Amino acid sequence: MAESIRTTCAYCGVGCGIVAAEGNQVRGDAAHPANFGRLCSKGSALGETLGLEGRILKPRIAGIEAGWDVALDLVARRFTETITRYGPDAIAFYVSGQFLTEDYYVANKLMKGFIGSGNIDTNSRLCMASSVAGHRRAFGEDVVPGCYEDFDNADLAVLVGSNTTWCHPILYQRLITARAKRGTKIVVIDPRRTATAAEADLHLAPKPGTDVLLFNGLLAYLADKNALDYAYIDVHTTGFDAALALAQAEAGTITKVAAGCDLEPGDVARFYEWFATTARSLTVYSQGVNQSAHGTDKVNAIINVHLATGRIGHPGMGPFSVTGQPNAMGGREVGGLANQLAAHMAFEDAGAVDRMRRFWKAPRMAKGPGLKAIDMFDAVACGRVKALWIAGTNPVVSLPNARRVRAALKSCDFVVVSDVTNTDTTRYAHVLLPAAGWSEKDGTVTNSERRISRQRAFRPLPGEARPDWQIFVQVGRRMGFAEAFGYRTPAEIFREHAALSAFENAGARRFDLGGLADLSDEDFDALEPVQWPVGRGQREPGQRLFADGRYSTPDGRARFVAVRQEGPAVPLSGRYPIALNTGRLRDQWHTMTRTGAVPRLMAHAPAPAIDVSPQDATSLGLSDGDCARVQSAQGSAVAPVRITMDQRPGTAFLSMHWSNVFAAEAAAGPLVNPDNDPWSGQPELKHTPISIVPLKMRWAGFLLSRHSIKPTGLVHWSKRAVVGGWLYELAGPEPTSDGILLARRLFDGPRDEGAIEYRDTRRGIFRAAVTDSAGRLAGCLFVGPADFVHERDWLLALLAEGRPLSDADRRALLSGRSATATPSEGRVVCSCFQVGLNRIVDMVQRERIADVAALGRRLQCGTNCGSCLPELREIIAHERPLAAE
Repeated sequence: MAESIRTTCAYCGVGCGIVAAEGNQVRGDAAHPANFGRLCSKGSALGETLGLEGRILKPRIAGIEAGWDVALDLVARRFTETITRYGPDAIAFYVSGQFLTEDYYVANKLMKGFIGSGNIDTNSRLCMASSVAGHRRAFGEDVVPGCYEDFDNADLAVLVGSNTTWCHPILYQRLITARAKRGTKIVVIDPRRTATAAEADLHLAPKPGTDVLLFNGLLAYLADKNALDYAYIDVHTTGFDAALALAQAEAGTITKVAAGCDLEPGDVARFYEWFATTARSLTVYSQGVNQSAHGTDKVNAIINVHLATGRIGHPGMGPFSVTGQPNAMGGREVGGLANQLAAHMAFEDAGAVDRMRRFWKAPRMAKGPGLKAIDMFDAVACGRVKALWIAGTNPVVSLPNARRVRAALKSCDFVVVSDVTNTDTTRYAHVLLPAAGWSEKDGTVTNSERRISRQRAFRPLPGEARPDWQIFVQVGRRMGFAEAFGYRTPAEIFREHAALSAFENAGARRFDLGGLADLSDEDFDALEPVQWPVGRGQREPGQRLFADGRYSTPDGRARFVAVRQEGPAVPLSGRYPIALNTGRLRDQWHTMTRTGAVPRLMAHAPAPAIDVSPQDATSLGLSDGDCARVQSAQGSAVAPVRITMDQRPGTAFLSMHWSNVFAAEAAAGPLVNPDNDPWSGQPELKHTPISIVPLKMRWAGFLLSRHSIKPTGLVHWSKRAVVGGWLYELAGPEPTSDGILLARRLFDGPRDEGAIEYRDTRRGIFRAAVTDSAGRLAGCLFVGPADFVHERDWLLALLAEGRPLSDADRRALLSGRSATATPSEGRVVCSCFQVGLNRIVDMVQRERIADVAALGRRLQCGTNCGSCLPELREIIAHERPLAAE
């Protein structure tokens, strides 16, 4: 690569700008208005995710390499045969928020316009669908009214179901900066004491699922305190009386709300008073609101209080939905959801269906919504969908009731998977197609503030990989639709997408890119980040929307939605008394196909864990660090227990990331119930009734290897990337002698005269190591009783150094202990600069560190993305008194 390339981050919906330079070096783009040069731990490590290990590089048919023409001909022929025999609804596409807008546009056009079915949905269904439905109910269109500058200008920020510190750290740092400059108060509403809650001025930890009650109570309180903007309500909204009457009936007093939400009345009163008296109030919400069987109602309960106070469309105020994927917003723009048409048009509008048909010249234009994600895989399971194309996503891990998803794919007549790497899902593909990844793709993405940014390729396509849009184009041509799929470049697709947004629009839809519809290829290549709408003749894009009080409804008024507090879809029971919550870890992404291969991103949370409160641990007989079986009506998982005061009693937390590639049985997907919101179709990923039972492990150990392997036959294992290879944690309920036999089967490295082996039969301890032809450590295995402590830091250093072993090293391997003291970094707290707990504690105690700024000056920790700052503050608070003593 001869020059630096400006592109966009591949992770969350913040949409940070990145500059990629020679040698896969990445840094934040100081000129990009989403991040002004800052990057989180994941974004900073993007250059370390670009290796080809695990990449799909050639098409495969039934597991055998094939040419592109043969593979694409087969896909087109099978789809055509399926349509002829069973009709267009027998085909479905399940695509991804990892797509670029141009990929999304072509896939949606092929399915809805030319195959003739609405059966295209996206993994954004698991992420943002409730926000989409709530926006459409209230505003008449899926619009986020505000922009990121509102984080800078708010005097009160209410974060609902959003661990912003970890999941959107660049935005969270803007809030922290605003608090330092203008005294912004931060309220966090979350059942868990997350890193974000630890930093809040007020943390409300309500009973899971009671968000509607809390915000209905706020609406009733605002009315009682005469804090409503009745002039705004009368002129710019409808439905207020019904919404207020229902709120007053079920949440008319603070006492009633506090009892229903299981909160302290004083905390509820403080939150309500702050909101009532603070004009610049910003409510930021994410998956804790969306991922619910009543997520759409929760969204509308939040929007209701902003409409009632007229706090929308102006600096520092409004409801703000933050997206989880880099192009969830772009997918919504092009109709990537099964119940949408492109360009923010709706199936419910017969005129819009006809408009799409005429614009696309589509002879088979779908006339109604297709199958949403959960329903789609149910239809696959029962045989209604005969042919399925999965692109850029891993539903075998991420969808609820994942065991049923696996069974559905196994029984499906024809499964096409296009992806970048091998995943748990690719093994079910009849045809597997190699797709281009981040750094190899060219097009656009749209972030959470409606800002379109260019994603530019800066590396050549590896092997025979192709961009997703090209793959869909080639299948469309082979199915007989060549005239409609004549695209040669992403710029051509973008121009058509922009033109469609303006086609017969006349201001009816705020989504309008008409001003970009005539971009030349050169202008597209040079396109700077821009917020929509950008209508024809519009010199400046729209930064905030609805400031004029005009909405996208037929009468131009926003709609209050009367919402009622409802319980979870599946209540707790004697058999399943704990509510399971799932979510993200700080340094991981989705099913870890990228981040899981980066050692520094695995160091903060190196193994799966089920988080429980001390009270529940006592009642369930659980000990910290011991393994437990987690069981739901759908499936089970095994993970070590983490006892933490951060967890509300009666609840547990298991991260969403662990798949069968990284652990034996620690995935959350098989546990989660598939119940979903009737408006949005978004599943209830935040509340699944479970039981937790301790598992008595009699042996434990670890395997260190330069090569990735797939352990079999073990009750529990997990792996993480380390410098130079992989570290596997192993455990089992068998006698130690049997555990040694099970573990030795995994240890199948090269054997030479340098092989080392030690066994203590009496104590049940086994150690073995092997070297490569150059005498370097190739792998080692340590096994012993479950309570035996195996030192490993020195072994990780030995693997990372990659030097030939000395005689002292070999003796140390036999004894299980390094001959020289090796400083232990401890669990990594700051991933950006690889600063561990032990070094932090030592510095705090030795230097009497009083604040994170001083600590950052000495160790750099906390000075980049800031996502570790809450943990650093807690360490300082804990260690300073000890140092003083």
